[in-house]
Amino acid sequence: MANARLLLVEDDRALADLVTFHFERSGYDVTRTGDGEEALILVDEVKPDVILLDWMIEGISGIEVCRRLRRRSTTANVPIMLLTARGEESDRIRGFETGADDYVTKPFSPRELVARVGAVMRRVRPALAGERLAYADIEMDTAAHRVRRGGELINLGPTEFRLLRHFLEHPGRVFSRERLLDAVWSHDPDIDVRTVDVHVRRLRQAINAGDRPDLIRTVRSAGYSLDQEA
Repeated sequence: MANARLLLVEDDRALADLVTFHFERSGYDVTRTGDGEEALILVDEVKPDVILLDWMIEGISGIEVCRRLRRRSTTANVPIMLLTARGEESDRIRGFETGADDYVTKPFSPRELVARVGAVMRRVRPALAGERLAYADIEMDTAAHRVRRGGELINLGPTEFRLLRHFLEHPGRVFSRERLLDAVWSHDPDIDVRTVDVHVRRLRQAINAGDRPDLIRTVRSAGYSLDQEA
């Protein structure tokens, strides 16, 4: 992970010093702030590869910073890990529903934190950095805007292409309709969550033509995921 850019949003100076030390020693370039407003500005300047975000910070709360970052097209897919003293299940669920990729409860081991950030980045960033995405027998060339399944070209509309790209960037992960709206439609207020169902159905029809196995799993009361076990 040498030279990966990390934005640390933590207003506890002693903890921020400790976390910065461990990540810089592991080869990260760390930018830090303790203020939510400044974090929203820094994210455009630094263009971080990963964000460590304390839930309780000065100004805008960490959970609100997370929500706003997920609504921006430029940061919708940046890995975000929440740091918090709130360990209740309801808090963890709220964090994940807001868009966090992982959730670490204080106190924590800095070495474990570095390892967990590395795991999140290995899962997310390589797919985002490349021009070719693949899962099972589906291949997407993002530069040429082409999709193939089993070697055969599949024609997708622009929205279905963006939707499939998002699934390919996060295989196996379940996304609620609201999260898909944020990621694919940038939470356009004119778009209803039921629109997601329509486009998922169109995507299914396109990639499953010819009685191919359905790779999109519907999870009751949760959303959709790209999953070979579907």
